[in-house]
Amino acid sequence: MTGLKTNELPKGADTVGVRAQVKYVRTSAYKAREILDLVRGERVATALEILEFSERDIAKVILKCLESAIANAENNNGIAAEELYVSACYADEGPTLKRWRPRARGRATRIRKRTCHITVIVSRIPADRLAIIRSNESAGSGSARGTRNAADARRQRVQRSRQEKAQRKAAEEEHDHDHDGHDHDHGDEPTAAEVAEIEEAEGIVDQQAPAVAAAEEAEAEETAPAEGEKD
Repeated sequence: MTGLKTNELPKGADTVGVRAQVKYVRTSAYKAREILDLVRGERVATALEILEFSERDIAKVILKCLESAIANAENNNGIAAEELYVSACYADEGPTLKRWRPRARGRATRIRKRTCHITVIVSRIPADRLAIIRSNESAGSGSARGTRNAADARRQRVQRSRQEKAQRKAAEEEHDHDHDGHDHDHGDEPTAAEVAEIEEAEGIVDQQAPAVAAAEEAEAEETAPAEGEKD
């Protein structure tokens, strides 16, 4: 006989939980349980942070399930998110999809694609424990980290940081593409006449000018008789 669910307990019960469930998740129950063990018994703010920064893909599914459970508690039961904690969470095995892969010598190997059903239950923190938490928060010990608003703010900062990183990467790629497309002509070089005008205006004396002029005159004298003989 199936017992009552935690969110179907009779009125007046000490612990009333609100659940959310995700069925037929295309992953094994073993992988889901590894992440669920990290958030079991934690306050919802801490659990949201753990799931947000987890590197496992299944953490995204569990995060959505936890947010759904929190929304159910707030809208259906009128419990504030700051008073909730993850009282229970588990993953049941779902149906296994059978597939076949051809192997050598005409054989075949079975491939088992596992599925699971994830359930997250949140409950109100006991009154005595909640009083201690509130007194600590009022005293200033970890109040910013112990609320859901702090977790939301941290999530937004991480999202903004990832967007800025993606924008910087796109800008660098575009800059590299522009460098490959042209020859980097950063300006025309000044002519000899312009250099002479600048030197004369600034009072710069070219010490090699007499030697250059003498060499040019000698070269002109050598070429002049040859041109006369040709005529």
